[in-house]
Amino acid sequence: MNKSFQTINEKLKNNEAVVLTANEVKDLVKKGENVQLKDIDVITTATRAIMSGTYAVMSFPIDTPISFRKALKVTMNGVPAYVGPCPNESLGVIDIMIFGTVHSIENKQYGAGHLFRDLVEGKDIQVSITTDTNYSFNTNIKLQDIPYAKLYSTRHAFKNYAAFVNCSNTPVSSIFHTTQFEPNMKASTLSGCGSINPLQNDPLMDTIGIGTRVLINGAEGFIIGDGTRSTPEKPNLACVADIHHMNPALMGGFKTSAGPECIASWGIAIPVITTSVLDAILKTDSDIPMVINDVHDRIMISSSTYADAWTDTDLTVQFCPDECTDCNECEPINECPMKAIYYKNSKLSLDRYLCFNCGLCSTLCENDVFIANLGQVNFEMDGNQHNVPIVLRQSDRKRAEKIAQDLKYQVIKGNFKLSHMVEKIYDP
Repeated sequence: MNKSFQTINEKLKNNEAVVLTANEVKDLVKKGENVQLKDIDVITTATRAIMSGTYAVMSFPIDTPISFRKALKVTMNGVPAYVGPCPNESLGVIDIMIFGTVHSIENKQYGAGHLFRDLVEGKDIQVSITTDTNYSFNTNIKLQDIPYAKLYSTRHAFKNYAAFVNCSNTPVSSIFHTTQFEPNMKASTLSGCGSINPLQNDPLMDTIGIGTRVLINGAEGFIIGDGTRSTPEKPNLACVADIHHMNPALMGGFKTSAGPECIASWGIAIPVITTSVLDAILKTDSDIPMVINDVHDRIMISSSTYADAWTDTDLTVQFCPDECTDCNECEPINECPMKAIYYKNSKLSLDRYLCFNCGLCSTLCENDVFIANLGQVNFEMDGNQHNVPIVLRQSDRKRAEKIAQDLKYQVIKGNFKLSHMVEKIYDP
């Protein structure tokens, strides 16, 4: 059977296409089904994780008390921006770029990721400006008053990432943990959505290329090429999307022991037109390698599979507030990377809208208020078998699965159009 991008689009138009989520395909494989190329037309994939390589470009007029030639410094909610490249002299228009890993000069735990989410939620943002005459003033602005606001990535959507342990004898602060890494491999963290990750299901990028339409934080965007440090063996992607159309629940800031990081979410619909795509979509989490790195020096020490993280584990945390004994210091509140745990009317609360499903609270709580089986990384090193408990997940598999499900319905209804790439990112 000859399958092509064009024939699949025609089937979609006629409501004849078979569209499945990555999870649905993996379930068929687990049931022993003999899935062939003719059986599936489109598979929807997704990932949600910390993605440091994020930045925003904005241009907007400001309500200014004076006429000035040029802005030298700009912050938004205390988050520093780079001014330019266009000076917009005497026009009262600001052009800025904000890196996703920058944090507020007023609050070290508030970063650009938090700012981007606050913008999309429609909150008032304080803009502080210092002019070339050293005059400073503040004004407020909402996203609806910013005509141009685009989110870009320098590297997103890795073909999965890694798990981390600390092999040293001393604690380590890192972007890969919200608290310090305990020494001597007592705990592990990980990133990567395993078998539903987009590039895991099209590893040769037969359908994912320059110009491919994707969802970025729920908004339609386009791939503009490969990301920094991307290779054919370990690819990642660069993209652009309009911030105005994003879903705040799919983005945000994430606290780490090395400062706040930026969350991003991707959804990609993959036409199943080649045997390489078919072979990839038939792989389950137990077939997908997960690198184990020593966080102290970022050196690979072993490997396992993503089944350690996502098979027979809990994607969400069970919350049992009646088990709370009102500890003098509530570690889940203190350390929650999303600030999703707090007291409301003297009762412990968990905001599921904010929650990233990282599971850290379940490993910190001394009682059974937060319960989750996060799994453990199992690997061999120096002839010894190690089973290190996972204490934090920096990928949100639960919401990634929902993104893939929502994308499936959009594709079926014709609300999301598959776009053929303009050019392949890597030649065979």
